[in-house]
Amino acid sequence: MTGVLVALIPEPRAPVEVREIPTPELEENSALLAVELSEVCGTDVHLQQGRLAGVPYPLIPGHVSVGRLSKIRGRLTDVAGRPFAEGDRVTFLDVHRTCNACWHCLVAKATTRCPHRKVYGVTYGLADGLCGGWAEQVYLKPDTRCLRLDGVAPERFMAGGCSLPTAIHALERAEVALGDTVLVLGSGPVGLSSVILALMRGALRVLCIGAPDGRLAAAKEVGASATLNFEAHTEEERLSWVLAETAGRGADVTIEATGAPAAVAEAMRYTRDAGRVVVVGQYTDHGETSFNAHSDLNRKHLEVRGCWGSDFSHFYRGVQIMTDASRSTPWAKLRLARYGLAQADAALRAVAAGTSIKALIEPARTQKESAPASSR
Repeated sequence: MTGVLVALIPEPRAPVEVREIPTPELEENSALLAVELSEVCGTDVHLQQGRLAGVPYPLIPGHVSVGRLSKIRGRLTDVAGRPFAEGDRVTFLDVHRTCNACWHCLVAKATTRCPHRKVYGVTYGLADGLCGGWAEQVYLKPDTRCLRLDGVAPERFMAGGCSLPTAIHALERAEVALGDTVLVLGSGPVGLSSVILALMRGALRVLCIGAPDGRLAAAKEVGASATLNFEAHTEEERLSWVLAETAGRGADVTIEATGAPAAVAEAMRYTRDAGRVVVVGQYTDHGETSFNAHSDLNRKHLEVRGCWGSDFSHFYRGVQIMTDASRSTPWAKLRLARYGLAQADAALRAVAAGTSIKALIEPARTQKESAPASSR
């Protein structure tokens, strides 16, 4: 075989296909990354379902990956200016081409809103090259930001995956104070990382409302002091539970990480007067919701902040945390499920159903291996 095997989504609502793609010619200051592990997340489910606008199908998903640099042309350096060498284990910032020259970048200081930014595995399609991690190799275009993964196993890093920088951004926006009670809505990867990081930032207690029970058990394992299955309780019962857990006041800070629009209004109701809500789960347009501007927002003197994506600083901090054996211990408790390229549809189904806490594509797994491998 002279090409590269990839798993791609040919069009919305179509099964994943495994194809062989020609190995690309490298531009100056670019590289090929031999993929060890690549993430399967909720965004990938939405990509297959056709829920994101402007996606350039056919598409190789996988926006957060880890591997070894197999070929470098020219010079590739880290943020400290140190050159990378072939064989180095790295991950890379999936956001590419942020211009650092437009109004959003320079004036608003909101680089995640840069109109020029592109994302590997999301807004880069097959026509742009090998630009997704569900592949034996990823083509790292010039100016792609790589980060060293010295001394950390790929599994440990990918237990955080794309949820980690997203949650770091959310916790940054949340400004959690020492002794706060934080409520996390959602027990998927972003919710679980938010639980861990809220405690790391100084929260005294973290509550979690989510589903299914397996993910809530994981939330308890990583530090949540109390959990509630939202599927088994009405909104009124959920509110009563939050109030009972917070001396009748509500959470100091609530982080919405569900993707369900109704959860945004609920987050406002579960938060104490003069508290703060951070909305990080609404990456895909699932529709509208409503709230009472008087009782849910203004009378409560509530602060509500949106949180979109992540930038290099969040990714960098995430790598620093995961390369620290002590700090990254909570993520090591999460069970990982590995799938080969030919099993990508099964991985997507597991993520969509919530039966997998963290699903990973491992390109080296042979097509003959039919069952995903699980590990911590």
